[in-house]
Amino acid sequence: MRVALAGAGAFGIKHLDALARIEDVEVVSIVSRTLEQAEKIAAIYGARQATVNLSDALNSPDVDAVILCTPTQLHAEQAIATLQAGKHVLVEIPLADSWMDAHAVSEVAKSKNLVCMVGHTRRFNPSHQWIHQRILDGKLSIQQMDVQTYFFRRTNTNALGNPRSWTDNLLWHHAAHTIDLFAYQCGESIETANVLAGPAHATLGIPMDMSIQLKSQSGKLCTVSLSFNNDGPLGTFFRYICDNGTYIARYDDLTTGNDEPIDVSNVAVSMDGIELQDREFLRAIREGDEPNSSIASVLSCYRVLDQLQAQLHA
Repeated sequence: MRVALAGAGAFGIKHLDALARIEDVEVVSIVSRTLEQAEKIAAIYGARQATVNLSDALNSPDVDAVILCTPTQLHAEQAIATLQAGKHVLVEIPLADSWMDAHAVSEVAKSKNLVCMVGHTRRFNPSHQWIHQRILDGKLSIQQMDVQTYFFRRTNTNALGNPRSWTDNLLWHHAAHTIDLFAYQCGESIETANVLAGPAHATLGIPMDMSIQLKSQSGKLCTVSLSFNNDGPLGTFFRYICDNGTYIARYDDLTTGNDEPIDVSNVAVSMDGIELQDREFLRAIREGDEPNSSIASVLSCYRVLDQLQAQLHA
């Protein structure tokens, strides 16, 4: 499988490291904002092509599939271009920053016999997979999820501390992870969604603090607290309050509500959610199957995000 990666920043590197651990895959093209960066990363990972133009990769017969790790504002446009070029696409979360754009990608994906997958990585983290399997087995039922998504990000910097060319978003990016995961774990649609936001940052122009409430079809609850102002551990921490136990997921670590560790090392072939996500993308291409986190399966998340966005502008 010959893959092009667009967006060789912090998250693009995570994908490249993951792909290096997967058999029968070759990274053949690197697309980045500067040619210097593209050439540097291409040399490290052995890609034959380095370019600043996604079209160069899309026009190449050597490319079977594309992973998009570009700025959020480019995701929808680039996903559509990739599909129209006849390439399979994995677009990093979020699929888009508006319902109109998300729906547009969905319509193009429906017309193509290609894999279109969105990087809702929480579905793949072993900690959340452990919970999901027990829900499917009838051993657990979620009563409430309490989720904290905290960063200290008052400037446009990425996970490596380098300057970004775009502005991150608590709602369309970080809340999207939890909104999708809540519906996925409950196996139900979200019937009620409410949001409150703090004041916009004077320079970045986005709310730096946010609170979201969700209720599923049968009345399961989810409360999400998000902040770019938190001075402390970075990341997202999930508390699952179930009918038969409480569990806390911190990325790939899982404990009971009493902080007793749970071994999730045998849940999947890797402990890296990005690698598991990429494996699913490549598997779906090879088998002609719909992947977990296909655009069809995550689209409802973007409908909820659109509803929340409308509340913020009401």
